[in-house]
Amino acid sequence: MSQRVRRVLVGIIAAVIVLLGAGPALAHGFTSTVYVHLTADEGHLRTKLELEYDLFVVSTADFEGNDPLFKAGIPAFEAGDTEGQAAALNAHAASAVTYVTKRFSVRGCTPAQAGEFTIAERENVPYAVLLLDWACPERSDDHEVRSGLFPDAEKYVKDTKTIVTYELDGRSGSAALDAARPSFSTGQAWYERFWEFFLLGAEHLLFGIDHVLFLLALIAGSRRLREIVLVATSFTLAHSVTFMLAALGLVEVPASLVEPVIALSIAVVAGWHLWRIWRRGGHAGEIETLSRGHFALDRSGWTRLGVVFCFGLVHGLGFAGALGIDEAWSWTLLWSLLVFNVGIEVVQLVLIAALFPLLSVLRRRAPRAGLWATGVVSAGVSAMGLFWFVERVLGS
Repeated sequence: MSQRVRRVLVGIIAAVIVLLGAGPALAHGFTSTVYVHLTADEGHLRTKLELEYDLFVVSTADFEGNDPLFKAGIPAFEAGDTEGQAAALNAHAASAVTYVTKRFSVRGCTPAQAGEFTIAERENVPYAVLLLDWACPERSDDHEVRSGLFPDAEKYVKDTKTIVTYELDGRSGSAALDAARPSFSTGQAWYERFWEFFLLGAEHLLFGIDHVLFLLALIAGSRRLREIVLVATSFTLAHSVTFMLAALGLVEVPASLVEPVIALSIAVVAGWHLWRIWRRGGHAGEIETLSRGHFALDRSGWTRLGVVFCFGLVHGLGFAGALGIDEAWSWTLLWSLLVFNVGIEVVQLVLIAALFPLLSVLRRRAPRAGLWATGVVSAGVSAMGLFWFVERVLGS
């Protein structure tokens, strides 16, 4: 490979690393998630809405022109004063409830009564909680819910997700709403509901920058197809176990611990490849121990597999924290979670299928250039992981 081609390759790799690393310290920092739970009681619906507090205050103050709410609510948020946060919202409840009812609706029903605001916490982030009753003159077994809370047009976040769970007329279920799918019907077919969760899982991995970088580090550090399959399988099994346990409420670990460890996992897995390059003296053909016709891992390879599995357990907690469903056990919930996880796996396999063959061709045709390219990728990913780790530790 010529020096010029090599420089172009480095430029492309560096650009990819910069673009991936340009995101915020949290993988999901561009978005916000709203949580809604619907129940029915004697001719009216009740919704429990949970909205990210600081975003809710800013959006309501801007939408309603309520500067006093902003001046009271944001200082209480910055001070971590939950009583002050609730007091600010209740003092300006008319504006806050109006913002909700103009962005969130149930077809055929009108807002009837709102309770007082309280403050809860999700992943160490304060959430405003509002109980809102709806009068529904006509009895229906099919309620259409529409959410446009925190739209892109407000320019504070992008691609807000609204996770809706419901227990109505003897039926229970869940749905995921966003700008592309702003509404759903409680009478929708099972495959429509599961398709929404499949897309939500796929988007979560694709746009979760830290999970993508972790996968990129795994791909860069694997020399044979069988190795990436083993490593990816280990990661999948691990994060599937903790994702299901955490999403069902059986395991709970604070985000202040999960997010820094996820960042550290990126740095460790990428740094592992750099260490192997240094240990082998930079010879492309000596990185893995192979037996003729059979795949074999040396002690370092098995250790790496174990490390990936352990970090996969932590990534599963991160996936569950982002989904954030808080609902009693049901088979519908279980299948929704499984479909969400399938969406994650499909995108993971697509990324491996797209990137690994390219690296394999480069390694085969120009072994030293291929080794050098994966070293540059691993160095960039490791640096980004360390940066996020420090930032998240200090932030927590």
